[in-house]
Amino acid sequence: MKKIDFEPILNPKVIFTMVFLFLFSFSNSQTISENTPNEFWKQVQFGGGFGLNFGTGYTEITLAPSAIYPVNEYVSLGAGLLGSFTNSKNYYTTGVYGVSAISLFNPIEKVQLSLEVEQARVNTQFQMIPNPVTKNYWNTGLYVGAGYRNGNVTLGARYNLLFDKDKSIYSDALMPFVRFYF
Repeated sequence: MKKIDFEPILNPKVIFTMVFLFLFSFSNSQTISENTPNEFWKQVQFGGGFGLNFGTGYTEITLAPSAIYPVNEYVSLGAGLLGSFTNSKNYYTTGVYGVSAISLFNPIEKVQLSLEVEQARVNTQFQMIPNPVTKNYWNTGLYVGAGYRNGNVTLGARYNLLFDKDKSIYSDALMPFVRFYF
């Protein structure tokens, strides 16, 4: 079976264009309707995630703010940013930054399904003696997820359909998540 190469489709320029068109379509749809732009922003929900991990010789800090717009009672669309810093003393240092676009579907009150595309720039420096090694590359993730939703909080898991153990910034294709939107 031939493996599909998504790299030409999901490069940084394509992802940026998708996110731009996605956000542009929201602003145009609100301008055309009778709602004022202020009413659009009143409906936008903000949230995201953050992470802190400290250990002996290890530090990881992650910030991932995002915003969603509820199109109707079942569907929400949004975008987010990602920033992460990891340092494993005497081994490596990694900086990650990127963007994401997400769609959420709530078929029933307590269930939330999601589809998310994430484009991240990874900059890693390995402290190998005598010469450090640097790896800089783009990493694309296409996630499908499901979760239990209670009010503004969703607890679930997502799976990266483009996971490659040799290139991914994450250690596994399946990842748990907690989403907050207010």
